[in-house]
Amino acid sequence: MKQLLTDLIGHQSLDKKTAHQVLMDLTSGKFNPSQISSFMTVYMMRGITVEELAGFRDAMLELCIPMRFDEPVMDLCGTGGDAKNTFNISTLSSFVVAAAGQPVAKHGNYGVSSLSGSSNILEYFGYKFTNDKDELKRSLDRANICFMHAPLFHPAMKNVAPIRKELGVKTFFNMLGPMVNPAFPTRQLVGVFSLELARQYGYLYQQTDKDFVILHSTSGYDEISLTGSFKYFYNGGESLLEPEDLGLPRLTALDLAGGNSMDESAKIFMNVLEGKGTTAQNSVVIANAGMALFCGNQKEGLTSALSKAKEALESGRALRAFKKLLE
Repeated sequence: MKQLLTDLIGHQSLDKKTAHQVLMDLTSGKFNPSQISSFMTVYMMRGITVEELAGFRDAMLELCIPMRFDEPVMDLCGTGGDAKNTFNISTLSSFVVAAAGQPVAKHGNYGVSSLSGSSNILEYFGYKFTNDKDELKRSLDRANICFMHAPLFHPAMKNVAPIRKELGVKTFFNMLGPMVNPAFPTRQLVGVFSLELARQYGYLYQQTDKDFVILHSTSGYDEISLTGSFKYFYNGGESLLEPEDLGLPRLTALDLAGGNSMDESAKIFMNVLEGKGTTAQNSVVIANAGMALFCGNQKEGLTSALSKAKEALESGRALRAFKKLLE
């Protein structure tokens, strides 16, 4: 590890094969906590290459507990790490998408750089995490959505997870999270915290047979924030849009605030599902859910997808999907 760190600090990068092996070693307990922390810190100081990202991804998928389903499942997941502390937009969007008819296998974890990650909010409402395939399949059949708490599917991460928690800031594992869903979804909406990473993701996803959309808001959010323009990369190319292009209002950071406690976060979450959300909160959920539905059916177009998302939320069907998941 000493030589590896010296090389990386000297601005050298890893090829895909070496990156794969390093992550295998990292998760096996071969390195001590200080070495692991130093390795993660390097990638906070400099960018990650496509080769490194691909090697790390392949190792994580090789080590995970696979959970394949018959349905063409979708994941909606952000890298996190944008330090914006928004309410649970992607998790709410997942229920809207499920209610609109697209099966969802949501991959999530506790928040690292924010108060409330998807696992935090679902646990707050009493959801019991499981990696039992039959139980997850029943969730899909019942609610058209299942939730996979990342630590249960990536046991090799047990040596790394405490260090990530202690650091409390984004690391390259945030970059990997959306790419290592153990359900191997064929459709994926991914939000990322930087434009450079969005381009890298776009390149990697172009090498797969997935239907994909990679999102980045130019104001720094890892999702459509409606606070300004946003860039998206998809199977058909790339585009830059403004909130007005979606027929939705332009928002402020305050409109998206997630609250200062889990109680506040949970209240916002339920208000949106129960039809009591603000226009701003509803709009940003519809924007992200609509983009996800577009991802799953790109021929139908974005306008139609947004309309379906709006109806799924306002009709109360997203709320019903949420309640069915908790049954």
